[in-house]
Amino acid sequence: MKTAEVKRRFLAHFEANGHTVVPSAPLPAIDDPNLLFINAGMVQFVPYFLGQQTPAFSRAASVQKCIRTPDIDEVGKTSRHGTFFQMNGNFSFGDYFKAGAIPLAWELSTKPVEQGGFGLDPERIWATVYLDDDEAIEIWKKTGMPAERIVRRGRKDNFWSMGIPGPAGPCSELYYDRGSEYGQEGGPEVDEDRYLEFWNLVFMQHEITDVKSKEDFRIVGDLPKQNIDTGMGLERIASILQGVDNLYEIDEVRPILAKAAEMTGKKYGAHSGHAANQSHPDDVRLRVIADHVRTALMLIGDGVTPSNEGRGYVLRRIMRRAIRAIRLLGWQEEALPILLPIARDCMSPSYPELATDFGRISTYAYAEEDAFLSTLKAGTTILDTAITDTKKSGGKLLAGDKAFQLHDTYGFPIDLTLEIASEQGLSVDEEGFRRLMSDQRARAKADAAARKTGHADLSAYRSALDEGGAVEFTGYQEISRESRVRALIGGSGRVEVAGEGDFVELVLDTTPFYAEGGGQQADTGVINVGGGRLEVVDVQQPVPGLIVHKARVLSGEVRAGETGFAEIDIDRRRAISRSHTATHLVHQTMRNFLGESATQAGSLNAPGRLRFDFNTPGAVSPAVLNDVEQQINEVLLSDLEVHAFITSQEEARRLGAMALFGEKYGDEVRVVEVGDYARELCGGTHVARSGQLGLVKILNESSIGSGVRRVEALVGIDAFGFLAKEHLLVSRLAELFRVPNDQVADRVEHTVAALRDAEKELEKMRAQMVLAGAGGLAEAAKNLDGVAYVGTEAPEGAAGNDVRTLAQEIRGKIDPARPAVVAVTARSGGKASLIVAINSAAKGRGLSASDLVKAALSGRGGGNADLAQGGGVPASEAAKLLGAIEKAIIEAS
Repeated sequence: MKTAEVKRRFLAHFEANGHTVVPSAPLPAIDDPNLLFINAGMVQFVPYFLGQQTPAFSRAASVQKCIRTPDIDEVGKTSRHGTFFQMNGNFSFGDYFKAGAIPLAWELSTKPVEQGGFGLDPERIWATVYLDDDEAIEIWKKTGMPAERIVRRGRKDNFWSMGIPGPAGPCSELYYDRGSEYGQEGGPEVDEDRYLEFWNLVFMQHEITDVKSKEDFRIVGDLPKQNIDTGMGLERIASILQGVDNLYEIDEVRPILAKAAEMTGKKYGAHSGHAANQSHPDDVRLRVIADHVRTALMLIGDGVTPSNEGRGYVLRRIMRRAIRAIRLLGWQEEALPILLPIARDCMSPSYPELATDFGRISTYAYAEEDAFLSTLKAGTTILDTAITDTKKSGGKLLAGDKAFQLHDTYGFPIDLTLEIASEQGLSVDEEGFRRLMSDQRARAKADAAARKTGHADLSAYRSALDEGGAVEFTGYQEISRESRVRALIGGSGRVEVAGEGDFVELVLDTTPFYAEGGGQQADTGVINVGGGRLEVVDVQQPVPGLIVHKARVLSGEVRAGETGFAEIDIDRRRAISRSHTATHLVHQTMRNFLGESATQAGSLNAPGRLRFDFNTPGAVSPAVLNDVEQQINEVLLSDLEVHAFITSQEEARRLGAMALFGEKYGDEVRVVEVGDYARELCGGTHVARSGQLGLVKILNESSIGSGVRRVEALVGIDAFGFLAKEHLLVSRLAELFRVPNDQVADRVEHTVAALRDAEKELEKMRAQMVLAGAGGLAEAAKNLDGVAYVGTEAPEGAAGNDVRTLAQEIRGKIDPARPAVVAVTARSGGKASLIVAINSAAKGRGLSASDLVKAALSGRGGGNADLAQGGGVPASEAAKLLGAIEKAIIEAS
């Protein structure tokens, strides 16, 4: 039975029994800050189990895509561990409980295939239950399960919780006896390879607290509503129904494995037994390749891209493990262009979007493999040398600084260093590596802080924060206000007074000045305090909550504790706000055209201009950029209202507000909407209506790293100014070429082509002129003790190739029976160069072109006995070079 059919039957069974079929959520666990990926079928239903939301249904069924990475090193070694897997699940939210869940599971498992079931032999199914769950045991007996195949187990195996205080409960697991060839007899407690778990039924009925571990917690009572959460591993039940040894051999995985075996010349299973612990290392590697290639396909399909952080790092690690595994099996070429399409064909029957979006998916995957192969080439050589040196010295520990060098200089991941070292019987000084990494981060943070704070002691900022608390920002509502100077900070710390010409940092009680953050540049302006006036040039938050104004005292004196009046540069603020709103529009529009994976990776919002970095696998075509620009400007013409409001994270997600992965948001967030067109979490300042932007002009698009592109654009009057200058330029060119404006590009292209043709003709003419006198020069050769010598200077402007050709041409016109040496100099860029050519007869006299050049240039130059060259001396010495060659010939003769 194909895996896609197993999935279909599961959903059909529960839909027929009153369950709502819920689609799989994407793999990135966006709604859970504690998870990088969804790792269980119930994750998307957690708010219902916790009572945070009311479901629209009382029964649900799903097949959820999942990723689990804690046991990544076990992949391929057991029949149970897979990085990507699919979890069949049925759920009850206060509806049916044990008496409903157990018969539903038994019926689907044992119902004949021709009747829509899985047709498992009921005599080979075992059940485990929690120690004191007599209720579950009685229900199992009623289904026909004999008491001898019902096993009681403790909290470690048969009690479920999320690992935190909240709902929990006993569970009952189903196991299938695969036969004596897979292990010992005696049930799941004896051998979980032979008795393979395929379904876990969780009876969520208790509330627990004081959770210290999976087995150490306290039950404080029963839940007001009893819930059901079950999970049937799709790959596990497929392996049972397809009669294969493990999840790597089912129809969705085996073709990838088989192709990898074919590529590497391995015969899968030839040296392994049925049980996972009887696997040959080559088979383990083939399973790793198949699992990881499929996992990479699914992750990139759900919008994850390779990077050095978070989800992207997990993907990168998985891909690199697969690439390295196939290289260890002997394949040294690119592997993903062969294997990834096979994974697509395996998975697209269940997930058709993988086929339609394969162009994007493969672009990211292939680029990552190319980059890693370069990393491997450089890093492996260094690592191999370090391992050899460590072994020679009798050591068992690879130095932490060597691991750090590999990581920092060559981009060689530490997990790969650990893996390779382990294979060679060495461990790695991980503590030393982590210490060096920590030192590097500390230096980077200190450098960044120094750039932002002018190297002031952070203790001065902390004391100002401790004394007065967080500074209130009022700039959303006002552009000026009265405020007290809470503290003055100079280069050496807190100061009480600053005079004319001094640079100082001010902390106010409240401020309308926006501190740089979220890609938006800081406000500038003026602050009048007492008898002093200051120009604010920058605003930063050196410590969270403290807004600091960097300023120069223009006149008078400023004292801490005085009251002043702060006023921002409103024209600058408006220009920056236009750019920030434009950035939101660029972000949304890029997603409209490139897909939801085109997420922001950085930005700069400055007066009249913006820079927007985003994730996408390849260059954006000029046609798409043009469409993006047009759609943005249509939004401006619609003059949509720009509205900002504070709400909860949960409500913001419900509204579809975009959040930047990796950003930290509090329980309350600020959402900025541009009509119904764009909605994003943002703390920056914006215009009131989209029409206030005036115009957005995209200037260019470029790459700034693997899978990251950058768009730069102008906004408002800056965009108008740019277009006006372009119009004047085009008009001037049209006037010069005497064509209409819309024909300028064609005329310029034609002119450039004509110039290139003319340059080629000139080069030909120069070459002809250079060679024209070759015959006469050969006839006028000097006789130096029987050696015909021609020394001449090439015409000014002759190209290097032409000079070389001239020397060879002259040599060719001298009687080959006569020893001949030809020396030609040339001048270019204030320097003289020399080329010497000799014939075979001259070589017979013991002469060498290379030796002659080195004699003339004091040992410099290079070539062979027939033709050599050198240079680098002042152009004024060109004639001396010819005399030096003549002298060297005489001395050699």
